[in-house]
Amino acid sequence: MPSFKRLNILTGWLVFAVALFTYTMTVERTASFWDCGEFIACSFKLQVPHPPGAPFFLLLGRIFSMFSFGNLTNVAYWVNMGSVLASAFTIAFLFWTITMLAQKLLGRPESEFSTADTLLVIGTGAVGALAYTFSDTFWFSAVEAEVYGMSSFFTAIVVWAAFKWERIEDEAAANRWLIFIAYLTGLSIGVHLLNLVTLPALALIYYFKKYPKPTFWGGAAAFGVGMVILGIINSGIIPGLPGMAFAVERFFVNILGLPFNSGMAFFVVIFLGAVTYGVIWSARQKRAILNTSMLALAFVLIGYASYMQVLVRADFNPPINENKPDDALNFLSYLRREQYGSRSLLYGPVFTARPIDQKQGAPMWKKEGSKYVVFDHQPEYIYAPGDEMLFPRVYSSQQNHPQLYRQMLGLAEGQKPTMGDNLKFLFSHQLGHMWWRYLMWNFTGRESDEEGAGYLLPWSSDEGIPDLLKANKARDNFYMLPFMLGLFGIAFQYFRRRRDFLIVGLLFLFTGIALQIFLNSPPSEPRERDYIYVGSFYFFAIWLGLGVMSIAEGLRTYLKSDTTRNGLVVGLCLLVPVMMGAKSWDNHNRDNRYQSVDFAKNLLNSCAPNAILFTGGDNDTFPLWYVQEVEGFRRDVRVCNLSLLGTEWYIQQMKRKTYESEALPISLEFDQFNKGKNDIVPFYEVPGVKNGIDLKQYINLIRTSSPAIQVPLTNGDMTSVLPSSVLFLPIDKAAIDKANFVPAALKPFMKDTLQWTIGKKDLYKPDLIMLDMIATNNWKRPIYFSSTLASDNYLSLKNYMQLEGYAYRLMPVAVPGASDGYVNSDIMYTNMTKKTFWREFDNPDVYYDETYKGPPVISARIAFFRLADQFIREEKPAKAKEVLDYSLKVIPDKSIPYDQISSNYVRFYFSVGDTKRALDIAETMAKRADQNLTYAKSGNGRFGSPDADLYVLQTIVEACKEAKQTAAANKYEAIFQKHINTFG
Repeated sequence: MPSFKRLNILTGWLVFAVALFTYTMTVERTASFWDCGEFIACSFKLQVPHPPGAPFFLLLGRIFSMFSFGNLTNVAYWVNMGSVLASAFTIAFLFWTITMLAQKLLGRPESEFSTADTLLVIGTGAVGALAYTFSDTFWFSAVEAEVYGMSSFFTAIVVWAAFKWERIEDEAAANRWLIFIAYLTGLSIGVHLLNLVTLPALALIYYFKKYPKPTFWGGAAAFGVGMVILGIINSGIIPGLPGMAFAVERFFVNILGLPFNSGMAFFVVIFLGAVTYGVIWSARQKRAILNTSMLALAFVLIGYASYMQVLVRADFNPPINENKPDDALNFLSYLRREQYGSRSLLYGPVFTARPIDQKQGAPMWKKEGSKYVVFDHQPEYIYAPGDEMLFPRVYSSQQNHPQLYRQMLGLAEGQKPTMGDNLKFLFSHQLGHMWWRYLMWNFTGRESDEEGAGYLLPWSSDEGIPDLLKANKARDNFYMLPFMLGLFGIAFQYFRRRRDFLIVGLLFLFTGIALQIFLNSPPSEPRERDYIYVGSFYFFAIWLGLGVMSIAEGLRTYLKSDTTRNGLVVGLCLLVPVMMGAKSWDNHNRDNRYQSVDFAKNLLNSCAPNAILFTGGDNDTFPLWYVQEVEGFRRDVRVCNLSLLGTEWYIQQMKRKTYESEALPISLEFDQFNKGKNDIVPFYEVPGVKNGIDLKQYINLIRTSSPAIQVPLTNGDMTSVLPSSVLFLPIDKAAIDKANFVPAALKPFMKDTLQWTIGKKDLYKPDLIMLDMIATNNWKRPIYFSSTLASDNYLSLKNYMQLEGYAYRLMPVAVPGASDGYVNSDIMYTNMTKKTFWREFDNPDVYYDETYKGPPVISARIAFFRLADQFIREEKPAKAKEVLDYSLKVIPDKSIPYDQISSNYVRFYFSVGDTKRALDIAETMAKRADQNLTYAKSGNGRFGSPDADLYVLQTIVEACKEAKQTAAANKYEAIFQKHINTFG
């Protein structure tokens, strides 16, 4: 039999090959939703993504993108393959880490291993590594261009290197491994910060090796040193060095009168010189520990130097340049992620707290002339006594979150949360729902891919559950076998090697529970956040592997032959990852899935040439950035993200030409939208303008900071206000006639003035900039609003909007009664049937999770619904039927099940005379709604939304009654009445 060392290496490469094959076969072929579109676009052209960036990830992504060899549609695939390769290496290093820990559990050197020992150790590593290969969260991140696969690779190789260092006796060689670990840590900063939280636990590895007789206080001190190192890197190096550099820069510029960037250059030279001197001096003095420490610092900085890419590329001002971190000011803000705000961790307000005063916080600087000047201060709010508490878990400034806190904690309106409520939220939601549930997803099984889905237990049955839930590809029950192996491994390592148990346990806690406490999750998130805790699942997989040894040891008294026992246990335990892979393949296979990109193209193709398109969140925007930046699709349309339009750097970018899109018509200057200026324009009704204010005049008053629309604040400063809830905009009919975009049928509705009630509400900066564009544009460029936006984003202008596909176009015409906009059937028919992309959306074998059933499907079905409805109103039933049939052809129920919108098709098909199709849809949807509601009523779980299912039943009943389908109406009425009392 080959030596253990050789077999260990070969098997490591074998599990690497299994992982590489798995991820290559299931990789996303294009840009998936969320951050992937942004990362691919930024990798392809080395642009600047959202803070704090991932420069090393982008550099590697750029290298992988070159394998597309000019085929732009393959760029996304090859950048995704970067994650595939990094993830496969993660599995290899996980295997080698487990086998190192398993060897220590055996308690004898490799040279004394028997065949049975070799089989057990290799099998232990293989089971743990392969189980993690097929775990839900890691597999998801491994096949798309996100940072978490590569971040896991750095975590895996750093932990492996630390245990490898522990085994090296030669001190000089061992020190080189410490420097190698430091370099990897520095590089990992340019991917994701997850790797840093492993440092306190790794300090214990150092302590246990250097001190063979450890003590509690010695271990505590070592742990404290690790925490200090973590703090030095996370606070002292990442934002700290740029902060110190800026302090020196201000001294050089403001005090010494030297040019901009002179202080930065001086600081860099002096600091690097000091580090270099420290390395040379410690070497000459033969101070090994100091020299190793200085070299480690130097190599952390070398790895961290990947952030130079951010400074260099930001200075070129590429189309995607978030925060524009091209100087010390913006770079520091970028690294600190200031645009996301902060949440109190140790002491702070609760969600019922309201500020009673504020004081000046940290100064905000800007360049003015030849100096840096303070233009404002960060506000620090002061709260009333009793509105703050220690360790606050229940605070969020988002508008809908207070109500969610009340619902979760059972608090009445105005009732303040107690510390008991605070801790209840911590354990039930933050640790229970947002961490434990995710852990169980990976190692016991997942209920479905529905938002908020729970986990499955061995006795979880499919009996009585809805058909759609039963058929959900993400419903995988692992019968707790991986989880139980992990528990066996925990117990086995605890009793055999408590030092190693402490190290792995701390790694598990720091990348899971501690991370959740630090992040302080709010009551709702835009999506499931399991990927954040993938490091925690990685270390549980180590215990999972060690569970194999636990079972083999437990059977020692029953099977005397070591080889037979170990072979049998390893063989049976290998069935666990095989089961996980077989069950999970269908809901991780992303082959033939293109709709994220096709959705982006459909949204852009809903716009006329040279349009301005307002979008909302990540999934509205990042796929559009991808198709424009990488595939060069519809670059004439300027995508304007409202989430970013409240930032001064993004507004500046919108004011310049990009590709075929001219600068946006924004008249306000930098001082009117700089950070802290006009962030909120409060509503303050002025009697003299109660009947309305001219929008152009109002924007001009904002631009000139006119006292006519300003009121004093409590601190003595002045702020602009919105003086009226009514706005009007004179219509330039000559410009409109020249542009020729108003249909002849609508011209009778056109007036001299566009007047509307925006409401008695405060304006936020994005609202102000949108109003500025509308006023300044003078109908020269088409302005569109994505149909995915929240209702407040339409500025109460919906009745002046024309639906042309996935987007509403602002028009100088209001149609009476069109509170949700009106449909231009000619334009919309062309856009929806001739200019849309539906690749593989009709393929039932392609896996579409809830994200894909969100914006792509809802936008499409609403658009087809509105278009068919308009044709019926225009008495064109043949056209309406054509639209309905086309909709069901490209988005059939077999691949994308009917949803709430689809229930309206019943009435439409009755209207166009296709009674059979109407009744078929009604029967299918009513049966599913009945199953969903019955399941929810049973208390065993919930699938879908009871409100949506009741709406479906009610819509079907009303449609059947209108069509005089009495039997069907009575049948579905009975189902509706059966559930209305429970859920109504």
